Amino acid sequence: MIFSKYHALGNDYLVLDPEDCPQCPSPEDTVKICHRNFGLGSDGILYGPEKTDEADFALRILNPDGSEAEKSGNGLRIFSRYLFDTGRVTDKPFTVKTLGGIVTCEVRDGGDTIEVEMGRVSFHSEKIPVTGEPREVLDEPVEIKGKTWRSYAATIGNPHVVLPMDKVSKELACELGPILETMIGRFPNRTNVQLLQILDRNNIKIEIWERGAGYTLASGSSSSAAAAVAHKMGACDRDITVHCPGGDIGIRIGEDFSINMVGPATRVGRYEMDEAVLKQTLPPA
Repeated sequence: MIFSKYHALGNDYLVLDPEDCPQCPSPEDTVKICHRNFGLGSDGILYGPEKTDEADFALRILNPDGSEAEKSGNGLRIFSRYLFDTGRVTDKPFTVKTLGGIVTCEVRDGGDTIEVEMGRVSFHSEKIPVTGEPREVLDEPVEIKGKTWRSYAATIGNPHVVLPMDKVSKELACELGPILETMIGRFPNRTNVQLLQILDRNNIKIEIWERGAGYTLASGSSSSAAAAVAHKMGACDRDITVHCPGGDIGIRIGEDFSINMVGPATRVGRYEMDEAVLKQTLPPA
């Protein structure tokens, strides 16, 4: 199997082209391929481009735990860079279909910068989803280990919960993230988690726990959701720089909470994986 590896601010993906592998990896194979010690190691697999009548290209996004994601901002930037590198697109806008909807992408600066129209953020419980009566999920209490936190929930094609706080840290993200992600009684489809620190009207800092992937250095959809929450709170304006541990992502929020995301994607290399990887029995997680 041939893979192209890219990263977007440290959030790394393996691109698997159907031309090189006609069948999408199974959940079990995905876990083995993405394993940091027993496989190639990545935050997920981007399987595409696939054909579709609804957009220029279709993309499947596989998490390292074998589940499938609806949307990934960093994954879309990486996929766009791959399409550019393989000559399938130029510097003109094109569309990509994901499980979370169709987005428009544009490659700039010879591949160094990619802009993605991520879609519209919704805070409504039925769309995210969040259990309980239909409502916008804004500034609601959530209790974790006996402590109450304020929370906002949002979707941009995939679910997010954002916890505003005075100071964020990796340690706290790794403590709260796995609990919130799997709080099925509240988030029936699990959820991505962002800890949000407001720096000023145009800058926020986040720490990220991704559903199906764990602690992550950067995330485009997480940046979109966190920026939308910061604006919804009235704490930030429409142009926001999101400072992730791996680097910065630019977010522009429209009047209808539509999101334009701008950031880099970097090519790492091309790898041929031996089939022996798929025959391994992994140790218990």
